[in-house]
Amino acid sequence: MDSEELLAQLADIHLPVAISYWPPAPGWWLLAASLLALFVYASNKIARWVRQRRICEQALAELERCYGALARTEELDPDRLKLRFVNEFNSVMRRVALYHFPQANVASLAGVAWVDFIRETGDSSLLNDEIAQALSYGRFQTKIEVDVDALNSLGQQWITSLYLSKPETTAESQGLRT
Repeated sequence: MDSEELLAQLADIHLPVAISYWPPAPGWWLLAASLLALFVYASNKIARWVRQRRICEQALAELERCYGALARTEELDPDRLKLRFVNEFNSVMRRVALYHFPQANVASLAGVAWVDFIRETGDSSLLNDEIAQALSYGRFQTKIEVDVDALNSLGQQWITSLYLSKPETTAESQGLRT
């Protein structure tokens, strides 16, 4: 047999079937599921951060409203103004605490226990003895001596630390939210 005859008996080369894009390989499914889970997680984190920021801004605006009312009031008795501010300040702080720590029996706290709660739960580095005394027993006094500017700064610092701090540093992670 001649080489040409042998070559004529050979069959043509068959190309493989073209690779389909569908269905994707399992690795692509895992990658897509991972990316979707990451997107959902990031969306929830961002939404929670935005919600916490809005709530913090509302609480700070309420605190600022109380502080602004102190300056705008035309009442001549500064003791009554300070007493009203301390009571309104305490009210805002309690509402923030009730929202942030619903299981901690915040509503029943009074006096020294209330001040200790403030010290334990947020950034209270501005809390001095004068402010602690005003927060503890201010609503029962007829005359109160407290620096309202320092009190307002404490409130802003405490509220901001509760809402905008990292979760590891809040009292939630310390077991107060049981």
